[in-house]
Amino acid sequence: MTENTNTTATTTAPILVTGGTGKTGRRVADRLTALGREVRIGSRSAEIPFDWDDRSTWDAAVAGVSAIYLAYAPDAGFPGAAEIIGSFAEKAVAAGVTRIVLLTGRGEAGAEVTEKVVAAIPGIELTIVRAAVFAQNFSEGFLADSVQAGVLAFPAGQVAEPFIDVDDIADVAVAALTDERHIGELYELTGPRLVTFTEAAAEIAAAIGRHVEYVPLTVEEFRAGMIEHGVPADAAGQLAELMREIMDGHNAHLADGVRRALGREARDFADYVRGADAAGAWG
Repeated sequence: MTENTNTTATTTAPILVTGGTGKTGRRVADRLTALGREVRIGSRSAEIPFDWDDRSTWDAAVAGVSAIYLAYAPDAGFPGAAEIIGSFAEKAVAAGVTRIVLLTGRGEAGAEVTEKVVAAIPGIELTIVRAAVFAQNFSEGFLADSVQAGVLAFPAGQVAEPFIDVDDIADVAVAALTDERHIGELYELTGPRLVTFTEAAAEIAAAIGRHVEYVPLTVEEFRAGMIEHGVPADAAGQLAELMREIMDGHNAHLADGVRRALGREARDFADYVRGADAAGAWG
């Protein structure tokens, strides 16, 4: 499946981008704006504030929008996420929203529950974008400081992951928001190559000309380190358990979602590293 402007939705109503200042959301918003679409940013600091934890903000956020890019923070697989996301999606559809593109994590049992809850809502035109671990975590996310310090400490052992470039996620999401042929599809997005964290550290080190070493942690050590750095204990525990789930090797295979959605191959991790380095991500 590839994009075709002849079947692109022509509505002029705004598209709500939740997490509109985050890694995927801001890229989705930028692409939609470049296409001439009106975008409503869903964030606490937006002109029309939106907060997942404050349901009193939901009505105004969805009023008058035609479609939603739904990216839940901290993660669609976390405990309680299915109920929150499902309630929000029900409110959106009741308000007249017709299309939702839902971002979830690959290989997460909790995220699959969330997908089923949203898919069961009557009247929804749903596309699910199920993504591998973001490559940009090394430059824009929780691993960026570790890369800068030269010690990439993470609980992945030598498990390989097909890191996905978030620019690919944004491209697929925008296609799904603006082209009706993507309705009803589930796109599992991975990069084109399996990469261990040892290999990722070596590729980044070669690009930036500095030593970066991968140090495997246990999940317990990872959790303790987050708490030590100020992450609340509950959040640290949830993230640690998510890492235990997705870094056990069951995701160490490739998927064809990018090709199916866009008619091209996914970007390679090496391309991401070169681009991030050229943009000054690591100084």
